[in-house]
Amino acid sequence: MEIDSAATRAVLKRERVREAILELIEERSPGDAIPSERALCARLGVSRPTLRAGIDQLVVAGLLVREHGRGMFVAAEKITQELVSDRRSFSLPPAAGTWTSRLLELSTLPAGARVGRKLCLSPAAPIRYVARLRLVDGAPMAIEYLHVPADLVTDLTSAELENGDLYEHLRERHSVQVSEAVQSIEPTVVTRAEADLLAVPELSPALLFERLTYDTANRPVEYVHSLYRGDRYRIMSRLTLGPRTGPRPAPQDGHHPGIPPGDLMPGEPVTFSTRGVVQGDA
Repeated sequence: MEIDSAATRAVLKRERVREAILELIEERSPGDAIPSERALCARLGVSRPTLRAGIDQLVVAGLLVREHGRGMFVAAEKITQELVSDRRSFSLPPAAGTWTSRLLELSTLPAGARVGRKLCLSPAAPIRYVARLRLVDGAPMAIEYLHVPADLVTDLTSAELENGDLYEHLRERHSVQVSEAVQSIEPTVVTRAEADLLAVPELSPALLFERLTYDTANRPVEYVHSLYRGDRYRIMSRLTLGPRTGPRPAPQDGHHPGIPPGDLMPGEPVTFSTRGVVQGDA
């Protein structure tokens, strides 16, 4: 697959706009206004269409609210239901298909305020910033943005990012042993530039993943957010809601959406495994 260089530049520019606006959101409280589009364009040095693409994604994600004639405001905080009460029970089998990567950018940058907070670094501390296109069986599946403290991976190479398992490279070549991660998943849509890279129509549904990974010493060693095609990628979860007293039932095709707190067996931890499934082309 040949990567469109213009689409790549547009995606990376929009990504930097998104990060800058997220910093503004995190510095404010729900209901607070953010600067106008004109002020943000001047501050960030981008065109209004580029700025609006980043803002549109954050509006769809529920982080910003537009009010006609008044401006843009930080949205109310989301309600999060955590289904896992025992971290040790989490497992993440690999997704289906043969996964490969195409590197879009590899650079060393200051962490900045937002990423620095996540990785427990000074805003001026250097990080290795990676943008890559993830493919399954040769078809584009996701755009992934990684942030890793530079002192942990001083000699991280393009080959490591395009071939093999990154966590295996971190363990074997950089002595970084990952242990656990906190991950969120939200629905969103793709912009025109993202659509070009992912080979889908503009405004197609997508899944936005955000993950913070820790090593065995409980240090944050990786912050990642990724945009996955909603038409070809889905998440399946298996839940254990109580003690097993009989034989394991045959697997069922389905899930248990929105289990309310209090509907679980008392005294028993909820365990689950999650599997990514790549949908075949229609």
